[in-house]
Amino acid sequence: MTDLALVTGTSSGMGMHAAVELARRGLNVVATMRDTGRADRLRDAAAEAGVQLDIRTLDVVDHAGAARVVEEIVAEHGGIDVLVNNAGRGSVGSAEQLSMEQIHAQLDVNYLAPVHLTKLVLPAMRERGRGHIVTVTSVGGVVGQPFADAYCGAKFAVEGFMQSLAATAEHFGVHVSVIEPAAVASDFVANVSRPTDAGAYQPLLQAYQARTAGAFANAQTPESAAQTIADAATASEFRFRWQTSEAASSFVGVSLADLDGSRVSAFTRPWTS
Repeated sequence: MTDLALVTGTSSGMGMHAAVELARRGLNVVATMRDTGRADRLRDAAAEAGVQLDIRTLDVVDHAGAARVVEEIVAEHGGIDVLVNNAGRGSVGSAEQLSMEQIHAQLDVNYLAPVHLTKLVLPAMRERGRGHIVTVTSVGGVVGQPFADAYCGAKFAVEGFMQSLAATAEHFGVHVSVIEPAAVASDFVANVSRPTDAGAYQPLLQAYQARTAGAFANAQTPESAAQTIADAATASEFRFRWQTSEAASSFVGVSLADLDGSRVSAFTRPWTS
């Protein structure tokens, strides 16, 4: 039986190309997005690659809706072998500039949604003794960055959840991994929420935005990042962290070897200077 992959956030960027790449590698792919009226790019990419996708509506923050979609897929196909938690949203703003509603929104999309989908697919994977759960986080899930308080907080949270789960899931043949991209050329930046009035933070924010513009001017293509997602989803051996580029590996390495926090501070301090 051909493995089935459920991929979220496939209307553009890494999610779109990951869905197509997984289908190209021979998996049955259910590609989901909030609004299937935005599926034209995905259909075009699938047609160009010569693959077929099952495109469905899924708003990841609608937990009841997510449960229905998973139930429908299981009823039709017998199970889900690969879950790719790709849907996410960015946020720019320091703590004072963020409302609690904005912070909750980041947690809903970037933490609670992948946690809920993971809980939905995990029991059957455990019972079958195999499965892959792949969550796209960010280098911002390892390195806290200026004006990314809510975003990095949510990404740190989901990385902690998945790393903890990985230790037990592996005993049942289920691989749990995270994907850590750096800057990727996609619609992600356009969808980032931003403060309307930076106030006293304006000079710092301008410096940060200038640095970020430079990073995205040299961004990785979503096609190449999607290759890493597909590699993780189809890997035969367990590996928890997957960076999508040498730049991403270098970036997260600053934090993973930083026992007292000084390396990260020295790394990010110039971004707001």
